[in-house]
Amino acid sequence: MPSAFLYLAVMLAVIVVWFLLFKRPVYEAVLLSFLVLLAITNTWSHLGGYIMTGLKTSLLYSMTAFVAMSVILTRTRIIDSSIAVILALLGRITGGAGYVSVVASSFMGALSGSGPGNVMATGSITIPAMKRSGFPSELAANIESNASYLGNMIPPSGNIVAALGALTGMAAYGEEYITQAQFWIVMWGCSLWFILQRLIMVFAFCKYYKVKPVSREELPSLKETIKAGWQGLLLPIIILLPFVLDYFFKDSFFTDRLGASGAKNFSSSLLIFIGGLAAIFAVVVMLFKDKKQVTPHAIAKMFAGSVKTIAPAIGVCVFGYMIGALFTDLKLSDEVLQFISTLSLGRFGMVLFICLLTCLLGMVIPGSSLVVIFGPVFITTLVSVGVNPVLAAAMLPCICGVMCGITPPLGLGMYAGMSLAGSDFGKTFKNNLWWVGAQFIMEVIVLMGWLPILGL
Repeated sequence: MPSAFLYLAVMLAVIVVWFLLFKRPVYEAVLLSFLVLLAITNTWSHLGGYIMTGLKTSLLYSMTAFVAMSVILTRTRIIDSSIAVILALLGRITGGAGYVSVVASSFMGALSGSGPGNVMATGSITIPAMKRSGFPSELAANIESNASYLGNMIPPSGNIVAALGALTGMAAYGEEYITQAQFWIVMWGCSLWFILQRLIMVFAFCKYYKVKPVSREELPSLKETIKAGWQGLLLPIIILLPFVLDYFFKDSFFTDRLGASGAKNFSSSLLIFIGGLAAIFAVVVMLFKDKKQVTPHAIAKMFAGSVKTIAPAIGVCVFGYMIGALFTDLKLSDEVLQFISTLSLGRFGMVLFICLLTCLLGMVIPGSSLVVIFGPVFITTLVSVGVNPVLAAAMLPCICGVMCGITPPLGLGMYAGMSLAGSDFGKTFKNNLWWVGAQFIMEVIVLMGWLPILGL
């Protein structure tokens, strides 16, 4: 057995035992696995360099900015108006509550960065509406949880930053290979197919269960919702527009005016300031609605109450980057590739293998950890059989983060949905298998390049 697989096995064993058996936080498990790897490889002399690698990655600070943004957007509930508008638009059609859940929860999931938290936030509105429309409780729970976790692969989710780091941190590509705006466009291109897949499944289940539209009494007035919360509808524009403009006008506009170096620096800084800009906008809006929510003291309490959410996410990324630097020194990717090349799986077989592997690993390891720790290995492996490297990187949050969130035993979204829907575990689990199966099939189809992807 190549030593690379021994190191991987040791790391996985430490994480599984510490995280699942001892019920300790995953960031502790990742740090402990790093220390164990240092011990068995006798690379303590490089510890300082690995720490420096983990801390100097610029994408880490971008991720911090978006996590902070998600705290403010979630706590101020400024995006509730967006959910009300979607409900007013789609609620009147047959099964409309299900479509609202898919669209609203996907959007909310991308902003909040928390799958279970998003299920609880949007699900408190969409799940009761679905049940009153005739959706079985187990179906309502799964529609909401699967839509919420789809946010893991939709920018500006933090997993997107980690996936881009996995690609640009590799020697074969580097930061010059693709801009952040270009990568985001590809991510949206991939996400659209998975949103469509979920909408089609909702349509099929609506036909099967003969569900109804949301009653007129429960539908909010479109005119009133827009009047009351039109400011919240500007958030997607504030967050997404700079990336769209950078993608389409980088050469024809920004380079001409800022120069090649200025245009490059503008692209690389987008992730840093967009999160802060959106957070400032939310605070300004709330100043006119409820000043008490956004006083310096209230904002400090927001972040103080969210430390347990923010710190573990950042810690996992730092320690994950440190493990990645160690694996680079050990040439783990080269050994894995040499071993896989002996299997002669071909492109279809390798895509199946990677999708199945991430599904199994996601049952015990959080998706964000998989992206950070194994991202370069997965990208290199897929590229070796002909998969576009940008597509391989763009699909990391999907095959790791999304699948992890919807697959038990770590599928926290399903449990959160069950608690709101009051559904039976057995029925919810069986229904969830349809969603997991459809997710797996879509992953294979997209990675095989059988669908056109925006930006590629």
